[in-house]
Amino acid sequence: MVEEAPPSSLITLCIDHLANQLLFGEDEVIAIIPVIYELPSHLLDDLISRLTPHALYHFHLHMPFQDVNEEDFSRDDSTNNKRKRSRDWNLNTAWQKLFELRWPDLINQIQPSDWQKAYWEAHLQNCLDEAAEIALISPFKGRLADINISESILRHIGFVRLAEHEYDKYSKLSYHCLQFGSHVSCLRLQNILCSAETTRLLRECKLQSMVVRCIRSVEQVNGLCRLINQHSRTLTSLEFIHCTLYENFLNTLLDSVVRKSVHKYALQKHGLQHLSIVSSSFGPCTGSLPTGLQSLLSSARSMCSLKLCGSRLGRNFAKALFVTLLSVSSCISVLDLAENEISGCLSHFNRRVPSYLRESHIGIGESLQLLRVLNLRGNNLRKDDAENLGYAFAYMPNLEDLDISDNPIEDEGLRYLIPYFAGTSEMCSRLACLKLEACDLSCDVVNHLLDSLPVLNGTLKSLSIAENCLGSKVAGALGRFLSTPIEVLDASGIDLLPSGFLELQNMLTIEEELSLVIINISKNRGGIQTARFLSKLLPQAPRLVDVNASSNCMPIESLSIISSALKFAKGNVLNLDLTGHDWDYTPELTSLCTEFVHNGKPILMLPVSSATAAPIDHDP
Repeated sequence: MVEEAPPSSLITLCIDHLANQLLFGEDEVIAIIPVIYELPSHLLDDLISRLTPHALYHFHLHMPFQDVNEEDFSRDDSTNNKRKRSRDWNLNTAWQKLFELRWPDLINQIQPSDWQKAYWEAHLQNCLDEAAEIALISPFKGRLADINISESILRHIGFVRLAEHEYDKYSKLSYHCLQFGSHVSCLRLQNILCSAETTRLLRECKLQSMVVRCIRSVEQVNGLCRLINQHSRTLTSLEFIHCTLYENFLNTLLDSVVRKSVHKYALQKHGLQHLSIVSSSFGPCTGSLPTGLQSLLSSARSMCSLKLCGSRLGRNFAKALFVTLLSVSSCISVLDLAENEISGCLSHFNRRVPSYLRESHIGIGESLQLLRVLNLRGNNLRKDDAENLGYAFAYMPNLEDLDISDNPIEDEGLRYLIPYFAGTSEMCSRLACLKLEACDLSCDVVNHLLDSLPVLNGTLKSLSIAENCLGSKVAGALGRFLSTPIEVLDASGIDLLPSGFLELQNMLTIEEELSLVIINISKNRGGIQTARFLSKLLPQAPRLVDVNASSNCMPIESLSIISSALKFAKGNVLNLDLTGHDWDYTPELTSLCTEFVHNGKPILMLPVSSATAAPIDHDP
């Protein structure tokens, strides 16, 4: 006699009961998780889909085969191993769905392999942000650990209508830090959280990345030092934002990163790979580096990026930094000194470097041999600085990405650099990305640059000459440059005008296929000639995905030209920006938004008044 299956309502009731018991991690339910794990797949999947994050946490924590090693998986293809791998995958998928449900705006920004880790890391960050807000706004005098997490956050992980004794346990910040800290490796901390108590709260974490905001006092510095010391073996990235870092503060903080050796003459070391100090104050400028930073750079075997941006660094500080980098052996590949005041800091490079030093594998310049990215944007560099930078390139043979935008180097300064950019100097250029925005350049020197760059033999993939008043006379050289392997071009705000776009059209030949992927031609007052240029460009650039043609004084008639080109283009354009035009609303504009769509998102970005205006209701 075949035994009848229990009714679906009873199964559902049982599953709901199990899900509710798992929420609080009841011992009786935890004990039978191995049995639950062996349920038929459809029942187990149904259970997992009903679990709240806190219940799924308990199920995941206590499920069997946690310690099965890779050898067990590779030994055979047994049914158990197949089921184990499948169900692990199902749990990860469940965590991904829970993450997307709670943070839909973040789901496309990350792609972790472990979604449970991503979930609890984001959850704990929410808890700490809320606790910091409470401690900063109210006259807070209690312990951070006792701050109650809001019901809205508790509801997200499954706690609804808690009993008083349950609320006392599960609402405390301490519970969330200690319970989920083992899944956390990256955190952002406000200054109020930089205390000895936070060190205890985060003892379960293995922090690899830490972002700290608004450090001001000695107490906050001391608290942060304890936190850095606690995680010094795992910490690889440290960022300070809007901090006041007097020399003694900075020395204390950075000394806590460097692990002291027990042997008197042994090298000090640290595992820090990324140090960033952004929009912070260093106090009075000195002629030498703070000893803490000097010590950090001297033991920087692992450091690969150093970012000191928008912190009003002066010439002497930056000069001392370059001198230090030249005298130590580091692996720094990214150096970002944007938005400071360091004009004159490169003067010590103003001499020829003997070839035997350039070719040597040791000695001067070793620490810059691996430098690939250099950002000097917005530093008030002048033509003399550009000349000195040309000499400095001898120390940077592997430089691939250079940004010297927002510096008034003018034509004479660029002329000093063109031989390096074009690869015609003693040093062979490897530049792949060059940014020269707002450098007070004229048409003549930029024409010379564009005609010289093809000598790079295809290494240059990205160029920006934006926000230089070049005029339409640059169009000829720019048109020839489009035929090179360039992939990203920013020519916004260079005043091409209709005549410039007309010449660009004439430079494009039908049989030629361009390598462009991204192009920005906005703010050029090109009128309808902008649209006609795009109608020729789109069919000839099959790899083109992003076009910015905003604010070009185009009339409404331009839209039909552009839409026709999109229909017949070979490419895969995903975004075409036409904002910044004064177009009256017509029903055709709305239809275009729905006609050109990729993954549910419109390809055409139309002026706000056009795209969002309500349709006219002609009904009486």
